[in-house]
Amino acid sequence: MRDVQEAKHIIRAFYADLEAAPAEDAGEVMARYCDSELLWRGFHPFDEIRGARAVGAKFWTPLRQSLRRMQRRMDIFFAAPNGLDPEGGIWVSSMGHLMGLFDQPWLGIAPTGKMAFLRYCAFHRVQDGKIVETAMYFDIPHLMVQAGLQPFPEQTAAQLVQPGPMTHDGLLYEAQSAEEGAKTLAAIEAMIGDLGQWDNPLPLEEELALTWHDDMIWWGPTGIGATYTIERYAKQHSGPFRAGFTERSKTNHICRMAEGHYGGFFGWPNFTAVPSGGFMGMPATGKAGEFRVIDIYRREGDKLAENWIFIDLLHFWKQQGVDILARTNGIGFAE
Repeated sequence: MRDVQEAKHIIRAFYADLEAAPAEDAGEVMARYCDSELLWRGFHPFDEIRGARAVGAKFWTPLRQSLRRMQRRMDIFFAAPNGLDPEGGIWVSSMGHLMGLFDQPWLGIAPTGKMAFLRYCAFHRVQDGKIVETAMYFDIPHLMVQAGLQPFPEQTAAQLVQPGPMTHDGLLYEAQSAEEGAKTLAAIEAMIGDLGQWDNPLPLEEELALTWHDDMIWWGPTGIGATYTIERYAKQHSGPFRAGFTERSKTNHICRMAEGHYGGFFGWPNFTAVPSGGFMGMPATGKAGEFRVIDIYRREGDKLAENWIFIDLLHFWKQQGVDILARTNGIGFAE
């Protein structure tokens, strides 16, 4: 428990110093808190970056220069040993939005001069007082939509700036009950076991009801959207997704953990699947694609109530031969 709390303090101090420093000093802050050989995994076009200063130079400084006066508006923060690591490595997760004044171009996206929100979620592995590994996933298409672009055809669910937990209790700065964390991880494991391979003989809505509350909320990424209740989730995402893919690989997570009523996981990739029935309004390619995903969950009772999803759709579609950033830059979907 002490190691978990120490890791939380390190990450909170890192965030505070990173946001207080001038944009051009991001690499210096990274070097203070992170191992020099930090492995940083981010969404396309950043992908894997090695080295603390390199992450500062390639990601944080350009982002901070674009989203001026940036604030981290955190909705969820928790830490725990990795349930998939026999040695119990400690990870800290945070989720929310990075908000700022979008005053300079970023990734070719034209600035608006207005407030803009970048949805993010990060997992940091802390070892010997340093951050040695990070997975930071962020919804670039969500920012593109705020800038007036249309990276994808009309999605099946709702496009929103996504709020945090309905219970407003997601910032777990203090130590939590180990028993509650174990219950949350068990609920997540049950969901993965029941649903992860698409081989449950039950009808989809009955299958989902095994591990989800009926009034569940699935906060999906831009291009898919958010959906509410098992019925609408089945119609607006889960059903269409399963119908659009075949040859789904086994689930492969790097970290899976929980603390209190919150938990989550990420993979690199989580799984692969072949788009064979059309997906997101685009035709089937028959070519296997990788899904890099972070899932964050809130448990209520013995079932899951809310789920925030980050999927690297730019990477997936790039593998299918579609460069969403290049195609959408300044001209919208209907080019």
